[in-house]
Amino acid sequence: MDLITIDDFLQIFQSSPADNMNLDDFIDKYKVVTGNKEHKLKDYMKGKAINREHLQLILENIQNRQKYLKRFYNMSLRVNKKNDTIHNNITAMNSIFDNNKGVIYKNLIRNLHFWDILQNTKSGFENTPTYMNIIMDLYKNNKIDYKILTPSALHYIKNGRIGSVFSSFYFRASILNPYLIYSLNVNVLKGTKIFTPTLGWSSYAKGFIESPDVIEYVGTDVIPDVCKKTKQLLENSEIKSDIYCKPSEDLYKSKTFLKKYRQHFDVVFFSPPYYRLELYQSDNQSTTRYKDYQDWLTKYWERTIKLCYHVLENGGKMCYILSDYGSKNTSQKFDLVNDMNDISKKYFQLTSIQTMQNKNVHSTKHRETGEQIIIFTR
Repeated sequence: MDLITIDDFLQIFQSSPADNMNLDDFIDKYKVVTGNKEHKLKDYMKGKAINREHLQLILENIQNRQKYLKRFYNMSLRVNKKNDTIHNNITAMNSIFDNNKGVIYKNLIRNLHFWDILQNTKSGFENTPTYMNIIMDLYKNNKIDYKILTPSALHYIKNGRIGSVFSSFYFRASILNPYLIYSLNVNVLKGTKIFTPTLGWSSYAKGFIESPDVIEYVGTDVIPDVCKKTKQLLENSEIKSDIYCKPSEDLYKSKTFLKKYRQHFDVVFFSPPYYRLELYQSDNQSTTRYKDYQDWLTKYWERTIKLCYHVLENGGKMCYILSDYGSKNTSQKFDLVNDMNDISKKYFQLTSIQTMQNKNVHSTKHRETGEQIIIFTR
């Protein structure tokens, strides 16, 4: 697997136009970004409660950026013996499933899909830039997002916590912790042959191949790089595996796939793409193909559920993690949980619903995600 090293990461930000600036240069040359507009910093600060002391603090953070960048890499991207293997390193969660327990097990996934998770995947929320776009602008492009200049952000920066500003206000694609998936399978699903209609940034594969009873893993996704890197992740595994790179709803129309895997798996697992919440780089993404919500439910979701029904053996479990978070935090209103579950109930017996603990880090103004672990039986 090609992983980004700390030297690779620091090299991205090795130089900055601000390195040789004094405060007057900084005020004169930097711009403030508000949505799609840019304003000269020297003009923007006049109408706000922003003084030279605040701006000196930001300039010093830019010039001393390696301190923050090293800390971010070590906390969020570093992969070592402590977090490369789950089985035998940590006890599986049992009754409470927390996506941020054993958070270091996300590092492999975040590193493996570094650019897609931190930059290329966009937020469905308006005016919520990605993490990498923000720090690239700040460190490389003479631009400051206006949120960095708000009183709450300046308070954190003054207390040496600029990283809290970046993680609270700016978007990173969500990651399901492989440790949570491992725990669910060991203590709840108890699957041996697994199918996932999405690959979840390779975290599903990682979680299941760590489960000692799993003998086969098959998955599909619409992002070619995710398919490629999931295959690489599986190369050193002893379990039988196959990765497809096409929409799950299209697999439902594949006679070859349906014949090969009819009632073959004992567990289907995934966290479906929440309608318009995260915008991935793929022409085959379901929300790109089906822009109307009802169309998306019928042509993406129901066909995917039919596929799951076809490939599951009698008594097999279908588990997905779902929230109406996006529908309640955007201008558009969708009853995601009920609409999607109603379709699933046409084919499966609902077995259990349990809350998944998951602190939301995308933006301080949004509520907790309220995700649910939903299990059906065929």
